[in-house]
Amino acid sequence: MQSGISGKIASMFLNSKLSILLMVGLMIIGVYSSSLIPREEEPQINVPMADIMVGYPGASPEEVERRVLEPLEKIISNIKGVEHLHSTAMNGQAMIIVQFYVGEDIERSYVKLYDELIKNQHIFPQGVYSPIVKTRSINDVPMLALTLWSNKYDDFQIRQLAEEVSTEIKKIKDVSTIREIGGRTRELKITLDKDKMAENAVDALGIMQMIQANNGSMQSGSFVQQDQEYLLTTGQFLSTKEDVENLVVGVNKQMPVYLKHVAQVTDGSGTAKSYVSFGYSKFNEKYAENASEYPAVTLSIAKVQGADAMQISEQILSNVENLQSNLIPKDVKVEVTRNYGETASHKVNELLFHLGVAIVAVTALVMLAMGWRGGLVVFLSVPLTFALTLFSYYILGYTLNRITLFALVFVVGIVVDDSIIIAENMHRHFKMRKLPFKDAAIYAINEVGNPTILATFTVIAAILPMAFVSGMMGPYMSPMPI
Repeated sequence: MQSGISGKIASMFLNSKLSILLMVGLMIIGVYSSSLIPREEEPQINVPMADIMVGYPGASPEEVERRVLEPLEKIISNIKGVEHLHSTAMNGQAMIIVQFYVGEDIERSYVKLYDELIKNQHIFPQGVYSPIVKTRSINDVPMLALTLWSNKYDDFQIRQLAEEVSTEIKKIKDVSTIREIGGRTRELKITLDKDKMAENAVDALGIMQMIQANNGSMQSGSFVQQDQEYLLTTGQFLSTKEDVENLVVGVNKQMPVYLKHVAQVTDGSGTAKSYVSFGYSKFNEKYAENASEYPAVTLSIAKVQGADAMQISEQILSNVENLQSNLIPKDVKVEVTRNYGETASHKVNELLFHLGVAIVAVTALVMLAMGWRGGLVVFLSVPLTFALTLFSYYILGYTLNRITLFALVFVVGIVVDDSIIIAENMHRHFKMRKLPFKDAAIYAINEVGNPTILATFTVIAAILPMAFVSGMMGPYMSPMPI
């Protein structure tokens, strides 16, 4: 009766005192793994990309192409894993966009790129600047956008406040980069008076050089006195309007010429590089008073790779809520204009709900056909299998997203099929009453267990090749065979 491998396995678990404990342990592992796995809306597709910028002042596009781009393209194309190169030659500069194959290791790809550039710097002619590499990643896409707006502050004041809020948000773990969009930044404007410059015998180029020379600080040495070492620092950075006005920019008739004698210095807002407005339609006058649009600044926040978008967004919003009580004035409103973590969590929860509905529906159908015992077998087998799957997702670095959860919903039928076959045959032998329940169960498993295991391996063999799909479709296919 116990000659088959399936019967031996069934007998071992039926007679073991640890079977129930093992089932509970697996469920705990699955639930705990699901809480650790980051949640995202879409699977992350790793496509290492980088922009390489090279300056060659005074060179024409033809010279830049011949003397910079062509040798650089030969070097980069020899790097293993590079798929495409897109080059652009301009007056005095060149840019190459390097794209690696999908799925290439990001860190290794960038290390190889930096290594080749540094190793071959000697190929460039004199006057060519060292290449500047700017990497690009899917994690550069912002996961959260906060818009600060007010009907009492202008865009310059809101920008100053937004920069302070940005500094506080950067302290949160797993926050990668923050961009301030909109508003005017602080600038010190120097407006030269050509008549006064002529009177004091100074020129614009000399004034620029003096400003640059005085806007710096450096360690100039040290001396020891009474067993203590003192460091000497010369110069200081310009920080106020008075510092700039009191700069000596020349000498006329043996008298120093200060910048304020030949120029007007203004401490205020600069020229806006981007514009952001916030407003409500006429159908929603929750905040509107007399205007439909207000000046605003948006903080665009990105996360580090592999971090949970939902958890980070919750931490940021909680931090901003605290800042509204001690840093952000009451007249400045904060609106969430993009929350990737919230949408990802909503879609993940929706798929988890549908997964639960599918399990309950299948269990109900089995209970109608074979009674509550058969339904209980199916009801327990699916969560136990998915618990191990979630643990595998966590170990292999997958995230909970629409594709991985769709894979679970997709294979509910395959997982349940084996349970139904075993449970149905056991149910048949129980009705026959020829053997005691335990012996009948093992005999029933012996009858159909081996073919069921073989059928399971057949399904695995059919789906397993999806794990090796490369390119853009790889991250969409691999969760199903897992």
